[in-house]
Amino acid sequence: MNPLTPETVRAITIRQPWATAIARGTKRVENRTKPWTWRGLLLIHTAKAVDRPALHDPMVATAVHGHDLKTGAVIAVARLTGCHPDCHTTPDGPCSPWAQPGLHHLVLTDVQALSLPVPCIGALGPWRPPQTVLDQIRLQLPGLTPGTGN
Repeated sequence: MNPLTPETVRAITIRQPWATAIARGTKRVENRTKPWTWRGLLLIHTAKAVDRPALHDPMVATAVHGHDLKTGAVIAVARLTGCHPDCHTTPDGPCSPWAQPGLHHLVLTDVQALSLPVPCIGALGPWRPPQTVLDQIRLQLPGLTPGTGN
């Protein structure tokens, strides 16, 4: 079994309510201005700031209804399996109703919300989480393995 280490896992900081829409809702695309080459296990970390106007969006409100909007903590784990520019569409339209035009879309799969958020400080861009955070996540998701990254 591959260990969870800062070398095998990345984290992403996302403002609320978007992070909870990933952790507890149906949001499986994260919008970014630049493409990412990293693939593998990705921690979903909540920023200290909350995007309050987003709470009025019906899709967001439905996704986060009944959930606490924790800030400054890792609240979920996902697998980042791809990244494509806005032009990636399906016969039915955009790749996801969460996809924003003109941005790169990080494709998230196997999302697992944590029962207990793990407090930590985030960073811009993909960042390496401290081993102490990974150890706390391993206690909640003991079968979790990082897979491959780059």
